[in-house]
Amino acid sequence: MTSLETTMEIHSLKRRSAAVLVAVCLASASMPLAFTGPTIALPAIGAALGGSPVSISWATNAYLLTFGSLLLAAGAIADRYGRKRVFAIATGAFALLSLMLAFAPDMTSFNLIRAAQGVMAAAAMSAGMAVLAQEFQGPGQLRAFSFVGMSFGVGLSVAPIASGYVFELFGWRSIFALVVAFDVAAFLIGIVFMAESRDPEATTIDWPGSVSFTVALATLTTAILEGPGRGWSDPMVVTFFGAAAALLVAFVVIERRVSRPMLDLDLFRYRQFVGVQLLAAAPAYGFVVLLILLPIRLVGIDGMSAPEAGQTMLAMSAPLLLLPLLAGSLTRWLSPATLCGLGLVVTCVGVFWLGQVPIGAGAADLVPPLLVIGLGISFPWGLMDGLAVSVVPKERAGMAAGIFGTVRVAGEGVALALATALLSGLAQARVLPLIAQPEASSLIAERLATGDFGGASALAPEVSPPALLASYGHAFSALTLCLATVTLITALVVFLSLRPPAAHKA
Repeated sequence: MTSLETTMEIHSLKRRSAAVLVAVCLASASMPLAFTGPTIALPAIGAALGGSPVSISWATNAYLLTFGSLLLAAGAIADRYGRKRVFAIATGAFALLSLMLAFAPDMTSFNLIRAAQGVMAAAAMSAGMAVLAQEFQGPGQLRAFSFVGMSFGVGLSVAPIASGYVFELFGWRSIFALVVAFDVAAFLIGIVFMAESRDPEATTIDWPGSVSFTVALATLTTAILEGPGRGWSDPMVVTFFGAAAALLVAFVVIERRVSRPMLDLDLFRYRQFVGVQLLAAAPAYGFVVLLILLPIRLVGIDGMSAPEAGQTMLAMSAPLLLLPLLAGSLTRWLSPATLCGLGLVVTCVGVFWLGQVPIGAGAADLVPPLLVIGLGISFPWGLMDGLAVSVVPKERAGMAAGIFGTVRVAGEGVALALATALLSGLAQARVLPLIAQPEASSLIAERLATGDFGGASALAPEVSPPALLASYGHAFSALTLCLATVTLITALVVFLSLRPPAAHKA
């Protein structure tokens, strides 16, 4: 082969690798688009499809639940049956399911499609990461994964404002068009340029572990969401909590006994690995929960238009476009433990500040605390993916990355369910003294928590709108205080647990 032919072949391989990276980045950007995009329109979706407050909450939780609980299992399936094949099936199905959401006839159908979307998101992410690990080596692999992280940040930043404008112009059914476009492009590029690969040792899949883990998360989330309406001592709620605990115990027993476990529990012997898992869950309380609940408040309670709400939310998500890269550069002078701890402390300050902004204050008062939250969360956000695989032995890096992704996404689902339940409970405590029929307080509070201010007012005609708004305002402020406290405690624990062993001994 001549030198010219060799050079042309190298350029061809580089173009193919670049195309593979583009396909995975497009799929990665579509996931946050599908996650946060619909939140701008959730009150309108619930009204159009006749959804109850609990069913509206499931519109997001169903997606996160299946996404987070199936990441590890999806990785095993991709290793066994082919990473390109799984990626193509997942991105194609994700696009089709996104299109189906626009034609959902009722809230139950909408939520079932959202759950199916989560399954395909898990498959696309696991297969896409595995494809990149095969396509790139050494420093190129690190750069490739950094681009995927940036794509996820772009999706988070674009979703609120893009969905807000599309919703305002064409209605809520149109907001899924961008997701369809991204995944169709990822599907076509992947089909053409990806090379098929498998893991020859992946002969079995840990189905008992996968099923027990998924059902445990589902029962736990259901119990948390049903608790405010039914009461925490309700037999069904107590049964679901008990079932979740039993299934989690069963999962641990299964993982100890199977020959090829979905989750190697021995990894939790590493102190820094445990710290990374706490770090994975930290953004859920100081950032992700607000990505979902704040647009609902801005549109349903504050009375903003969807585009205005999207522009306001951009202040919180825009820092993720650039600052995570800066965090990597700052590790030359500051340790990851220090950067992550300080970032979470700054996030805590922003969350607490946000809670002091009164209802109806407007974007000018909301943007500064949202910017502080975005600035703070950018530093752990930029470091945690790399930390997930750097704190364990090299041969366990793949499983560590899978566990980290599972904890992050599943933790977001649980955090959102807890925050929604807490906001509803706090609102109920404020509404209860104001109404003539105490038994209606839980339903009124649930409608407030899901942004249905008109529905809440109709159920409490004796309460003036300003008093009802004040009830929600006090509840939201108390919620942000809880979120800020959890974030601050997590910052301290993460700082202590992520310190290198030598520094810890010193």
